[in-house]
Amino acid sequence: MAKLGSISCRACSGLVGKKNVTVRFTIATIIGIVVGFLIGISFPTKLCFPSSVIPYIEDRNWVTTQALLNHALTSARNRSGNNSNDFNDTLKTYVPTKPRGAERLPPGIIVSESDFHLHRLWGNPDEDLTIKQKYLVTFAVGYDQKKNIDAAVKKFSENFTILLFHYDGRTSEWDEFEWSKRAIHVSARRQTKWWYAKRFLHPDIVAPYEYIFIWDEDLGVEHFNAEEYIKLIKKHGLEISQPGLMPNRGSITWRMTERRGDHEVHKETKERPGRCFDPHTPPCAAFVEIMAPVFSRDAWRCVWHMIQNDLVHGWGLDFALRTCVEPAHEKIGVVDSQWIVHQVIPSLANQGQAVNGKKPGEARVCSLCWLLFGNVQVEERCHKEWRMFQKRMEIAYYMEIGFPPPT
Repeated sequence: MAKLGSISCRACSGLVGKKNVTVRFTIATIIGIVVGFLIGISFPTKLCFPSSVIPYIEDRNWVTTQALLNHALTSARNRSGNNSNDFNDTLKTYVPTKPRGAERLPPGIIVSESDFHLHRLWGNPDEDLTIKQKYLVTFAVGYDQKKNIDAAVKKFSENFTILLFHYDGRTSEWDEFEWSKRAIHVSARRQTKWWYAKRFLHPDIVAPYEYIFIWDEDLGVEHFNAEEYIKLIKKHGLEISQPGLMPNRGSITWRMTERRGDHEVHKETKERPGRCFDPHTPPCAAFVEIMAPVFSRDAWRCVWHMIQNDLVHGWGLDFALRTCVEPAHEKIGVVDSQWIVHQVIPSLANQGQAVNGKKPGEARVCSLCWLLFGNVQVEERCHKEWRMFQKRMEIAYYMEIGFPPPT
């Protein structure tokens, strides 16, 4: 009987043990499901955009536009929480200690940067430069605008290197101006300033310059002084900027760029309803236009890499510039006390082909389009490039934050 009792106790304890294991397993399973659910809702596999996010472009066929890009970038940064360095670190790439192609050279002989400083052909190289310009200003020019460019260049002191991009092939005629003999001239017919910028303003070429001005030729500069402008952007910590625009023949497209008479600088504005899903995003803040931008050396290094080699008009860049500085709504702004006038001259109007028997520049579609483009073909190309650039940015950001791009 003692043995039987012993066996019965062992059986009971075995049953109790099995029940305990089952209970523990059940509890662990439930906890796992709950934790998994919480993790799942914290990291959704799909970005949901509120219906209030309306693209700033009023053509509803352009639905995948800047509002989506702004939301995607902001969402990614918000998910990084208070530790913003984690997000910034994911955007950095490895930079080799030697430039590509120079791996076999000893570090002491490598010169990876250059400039536009002119050197003489004789004497001691160390004595060639009586002054090293600290800033660079570039204009895409045609000879028909020589008076306007002459007036503009005279607003820039000897601290500026002058670089002219000649889209009409006429370079020697500019020697009637004394300053032209000290300027750099680059000529390629029928090309835009962004085509030139991508090919001739590589960050390693313009590295000696603290600020780079990339300007159109049809700007009135009567109330502009370049040295005073530099002082103001340094004072207000602007990495990307432009002078304020005085309204002229409906030339103000975005309220952000319009001059404010009671400010030195402004960094934000209020736009029409539906244009901004966030007050710190373009075009309400972190925004300048592409007609007269000014970049710091570091900002330009980023922007240059964002310029697409095949998209020559630069449309869409203004809404994407904010990706190159942080915080963008503090480091991008408009200088009001040094202002310009956009004269709205369609200087590239004659660059297309005949349409329906009309010569380039004669295919007028509307008064505003005529002022801005002068050529329906150029206008169509601008809009097409804008859509292409937006789509590329959208895909790039979705891939960066680990989500499949929308179809």
